[in-house]
Amino acid sequence: MYAIVDIAGKQFKVEKDKFYYTPLLSGNEGDVVEFDNVLLLDNEGKVKIGTPSIKGSKVSGKILGHVKGDKVIVFKKKRRKGYKVKNGHRQDFTKVLIEDIK
Repeated sequence: MYAIVDIAGKQFKVEKDKFYYTPLLSGNEGDVVEFDNVLLLDNEGKVKIGTPSIKGSKVSGKILGHVKGDKVIVFKKKRRKGYKVKNGHRQDFTKVLIEDIK
């Protein structure tokens, strides 16, 4: 059984008892979160497709922690001008364990 869920503007294919890195969510470690915007639900071959979401279905999970992603280097240069700028960025993510798909 799996579902396609919209979490903070991004779509994830989620399965029960697996964890996913989602964009930063509000909440503390150990809190329960529910995602109501279920776009597709597959129950062993029986597929339900929402228009745009399935009414009455939801996915619940538990926040395992807040982590940072890999560093992305942003380097800007203009040739023959002596202009060089180097910046880095690390995106914040929330690690969520999917507990139930209804």
